[in-house]
Amino acid sequence: MENSQKYLNPQTLASLEGLDLQARLVVEGYVAGMHPSPYHGFSVEFAEHREYVPGDDIRHVDWKVWSKTDKLYLKQYEEETNLLLYLLLDTSESMGYASGNNVTKLQYAQFVAAALGYMVLQQQDSVGLALFDDMVRRYLKPAGQPSHLKELIHLMDTSPARQKSDLSIVFHDLAERFKKRGVIAIFSDLFDDVPKIVAGLRHFRHRRHEVIVFHILDPAELDFPFRDTTLFKGMEGMPEILTEPHALRRAYQAEISAYLAEVKKGCQMIDIDYVPIRTDMDLDLALSSYLASRAARKR
Repeated sequence: MENSQKYLNPQTLASLEGLDLQARLVVEGYVAGMHPSPYHGFSVEFAEHREYVPGDDIRHVDWKVWSKTDKLYLKQYEEETNLLLYLLLDTSESMGYASGNNVTKLQYAQFVAAALGYMVLQQQDSVGLALFDDMVRRYLKPAGQPSHLKELIHLMDTSPARQKSDLSIVFHDLAERFKKRGVIAIFSDLFDDVPKIVAGLRHFRHRRHEVIVFHILDPAELDFPFRDTTLFKGMEGMPEILTEPHALRRAYQAEISAYLAEVKKGCQMIDIDYVPIRTDMDLDLALSSYLASRAARKR
């Protein structure tokens, strides 16, 4: 689509009706502006080569090997069945926060999750979806038919941010539900106890899933730009607080920095991709962070 890159701006996307349209425009804009072949980032893990025989799909020929040996070899993968992508979307109350002209964290997460789902279904692989707060509220089992995208998007589109979050309970629950190994993409602000979060993530890794954490935060939560006396509204059961921001800024920024470092370290310790995202970031940056890291591991 001509000039589709303009739709990578979250505010522009939010002005459009329909998450299915928004997802398609994100993907088209990303493809047009950032990457000649976005889908390879979702390939299953490469295992070994085998010699080409007539009738094999030439898409799997390793042309680098051919250029060096003048022989045709195919890349074989650990799984030759469809890739499974599990989308885990946090719909707790704090995800409904937005500052200034930014979209909410939940809206941003929906954009990215829907775009990834669209990509995977386009390559005829399978996508599932779990919506959660302090428990799994809705679960759509993985499927690969194109019509599955409408169901996936309808669930996301009709699930407002509400209730408290309990990531540890949710992750342990889903780790037991997901019987087949796949890629788990988590979209959350991760407002919970970090050791418990990491314990839940470790359960996914124990089940041999690949895990990517999209840590979605509003710019105000990171930069703390407040200057005048401000009434901070409590979310997820927390009380309101009226305070002078300048008296809190230094302590708050130290606290948020320590928290982010702890989350990142916890993910790295168990070989999980950690992708921090601000809701004022264009969607191409969010997508490229994920796809580039996967593509690099497949080389």
